[in-house]
Amino acid sequence: MVLINPNTSAATTRMMTTVARRALAGSGIRVRGVTVTTGPVMLTDPASLRAAAPQVVAAAHEALTAGDCAALLVAAFGDPGVTELRSAALGVPVLGIGEAALAEAASGDRRFGIATTTPRLAAAIAAHVERLGLTSRYTGARFTPGAPEHLAAHPEKQLAALEAAVHACAVRDGAEAVVIGGGPLGETAEVLRARGLTLPVIAPIPTACRRIAGLLGTGPPDPAPRVTGLPGAPP
Repeated sequence: MVLINPNTSAATTRMMTTVARRALAGSGIRVRGVTVTTGPVMLTDPASLRAAAPQVVAAAHEALTAGDCAALLVAAFGDPGVTELRSAALGVPVLGIGEAALAEAASGDRRFGIATTTPRLAAAIAAHVERLGLTSRYTGARFTPGAPEHLAAHPEKQLAALEAAVHACAVRDGAEAVVIGGGPLGETAEVLRARGLTLPVIAPIPTACRRIAGLLGTGPPDPAPRVTGLPGAPP
């Protein structure tokens, strides 16, 4: 499987690839991470999300040409380029982490919310939920205060802010499950998922990896190790 990072941060690609490999441990699926060549280091507004789509398509074609690509996973919550790649009929499964996580959150007719760090993407997130036909179950998004770039540089602050957003989704909005909305939030999502909060926390990358495993017919992978701390942050 090739995991495509739609932003240009190689460090983010490494982190997301590690999360994916952990999720697929025991499945026999190998994960190779690739980074788009042009664009911002974070997708924080509609313009950057739109601009990422052709970069994702180009990276996907390059990955397929290189071989050893049984599936393509687009690792940004807005799923840039996924529609275009499916239209191209590439012969391999194509999945976005956003669509996988949102479907999982709404399963069992649950009401779900989204906790994330990018308020300028609020309308794009709501539109994505609508495209997937899940608006009736959507309780809304809660956004962390401050610049997402600042939180990304301070994992412990990001963790605390997102945990507060999850709490707000549950208590104020009535969500029965909460998605952590972002590929670059992958490690933080895993920590929150493992904390045993009062409602399910959906981590997009592992959720999408499990769906890819099903699409490839490998069966469910072994449970991933529990993650209890962030790199560079207190446990």
